[in-house]
Amino acid sequence: MNLSEKFSSKFKIGNTQIEANGKPYFIADIGANHNGDLEKAKDLIYLAAESGAHAAKFQHFKAETIVSKDGFKQLGNKQSHQSKWKKSVFEVYQGASISLDWTQTLVDTCKDAGVEFFTSPYSLDLVDYVDPYVPAYKIGSGDITWPEIIGKMSSKGKPMLLACGASTLDEIEKAIETVTSYTNEIVIMQCNTNYTASLENFKYINLNVIKTLRSMYPNAILGLSDHTPGHSTTLGAIALGANIIEKHFTDNNKNEGPDHKFAMNPESWKEMVERSNELSLALGGGVKKVEDNEKETVVVQRRSIRVKNNLNIGDLIVKDDLECLRPCPVDAIEPYNIEKVIGKTVCESIPSGEYIKWHQLK
Repeated sequence: MNLSEKFSSKFKIGNTQIEANGKPYFIADIGANHNGDLEKAKDLIYLAAESGAHAAKFQHFKAETIVSKDGFKQLGNKQSHQSKWKKSVFEVYQGASISLDWTQTLVDTCKDAGVEFFTSPYSLDLVDYVDPYVPAYKIGSGDITWPEIIGKMSSKGKPMLLACGASTLDEIEKAIETVTSYTNEIVIMQCNTNYTASLENFKYINLNVIKTLRSMYPNAILGLSDHTPGHSTTLGAIALGANIIEKHFTDNNKNEGPDHKFAMNPESWKEMVERSNELSLALGGGVKKVEDNEKETVVVQRRSIRVKNNLNIGDLIVKDDLECLRPCPVDAIEPYNIEKVIGKTVCESIPSGEYIKWHQLK
């Protein structure tokens, strides 16, 4: 299999067609922002749908299958964004986990809201558990070096979204090799895994990696999984060729919890979607041409070759007879042809101020 065959540039996630350089597809990562409340989780699904999301994403895990209680105790001081957590890392993950009993309700709510239900399973058993419910799998950046779970997800035959935060190109390549041994429906997502919401993070987002990934994998669908405020990274990623966008989603950035501070809220999410769709339309297909909405301006803005004074049959045209003025009707002669007009003989009278047509010359 050659490189181009390893990747599908067109496939469906649920009912939505995904295409390389196609329309943006937005995943609202609700994650732990339900704060342990099923009704809040349902409300967030509806809010995400109203704000323009295509999918609402959760996370299926149990604290003991994703973090080592002893391991984080041994680390001592909390690292990175976890340094501001008031509870232990293990306790935060306990609180962020969702009951498996919620699953069908969340799936039904997503269906009612008109968005796809996504969830990231963080154990091998949970991959099997969520399979009946998800149209695609998302591999979090933290699991990019765990080929067993990547392979298990990929073996289900559904589109795979691979987040590439805090990783090297070698690690990305290895993960992609695992995925593509099962399926060619893959989204490669640039990501930075600092969740502190600091404006300093913008200098680490490295959107130009999207160009690197495009050069390495010309036919792959690309994306961005992002945790910065505002729309800059989303718009930049789309301009560089990404069309799957994942951002965290909350109803209120002032809520208590690990992910609320850097999440998008309904107002900012809707604004992001609107601006992104405008940008997607504005990017176009890359072929330079006279666009449909420019056809009239070609006439009114361009100049045509016109005569300064009356010209009669038999007159020999010299440069002083001519001037170039707007408009330029479709049968007019463009200024770049003026040297071809000079020296021609008039075979049909042309009144002063009129534009010249080729059939009037010989």
